Amino acid sequence: MEKLNFVKNGVLRLPPGFRFHPTDEELVVQYLKRKVHSFPLPASIIPEVDACRSDPWELPGDCEQERFFFSTKEVKYPNGNRSNRATLSGYWKATGLDKQIFSSENNQVVGMKKTLVFYRGKPPNGSRTDWIMHEYRLATQQPKNLTQGTGNWVICRIFLKKRGSNVSKNDEEKARATVGIISNRKSVKSKPIFYDFMAASKKQKTDLNLAPVSLSSGSSGVTDGAGSCDEHEENSSNLDRRNKHTQ
Repeated sequence: MEKLNFVKNGVLRLPPGFRFHPTDEELVVQYLKRKVHSFPLPASIIPEVDACRSDPWELPGDCEQERFFFSTKEVKYPNGNRSNRATLSGYWKATGLDKQIFSSENNQVVGMKKTLVFYRGKPPNGSRTDWIMHEYRLATQQPKNLTQGTGNWVICRIFLKKRGSNVSKNDEEKARATVGIISNRKSVKSKPIFYDFMAASKKQKTDLNLAPVSLSSGSSGVTDGAGSCDEHEENSSNLDRRNKHTQ
């Protein structure tokens, strides 16, 4: 069977219509395990690059797309297990716990996935960026009698996280709390207020009864209704007398 090679000058070039979207299990079992034991790969589709020691924007391929690389882990100290992930502009820092990768056939752990974030500057005062790396390694210790390199192979999946694509749980809870406060304020403002108009009219009547009105004629300007009627009758009788006298 002819070996398929889709990598040219370190850049993945697939035919139109093809995409490389492997699962975690496929990366570990079909590519990493075969690479470690020098078995033929399904396709030459993952280039060999020292990804852990390179700035992410300097790696080959399209920076807007996720990229996969075979890389070897360099030990930071001679007697230690920590890897050296320092680059020219910053460093890769591990975050969270490693995730186990299970086989779909027997449910056995076949690999581990570590998540790293790229920081600009020198540790521990580097500034966090949006570059993310998923580092895949085998669950079992790799054999030491391999002829190629050190045998400590890993697969690095590197991509640029888009801002605003994911919302953290804390931000989501804050947003929900803000919406709850606004809704409570609206409910308080829209609560109807009832006035007892009957009680108000009763109070007005009580106040009027406490202040009696004077009916005496004087400077107050208040006149009696009966007195006004008598005056009208007197004026009418005088008018009749004048008419008779004229006749």
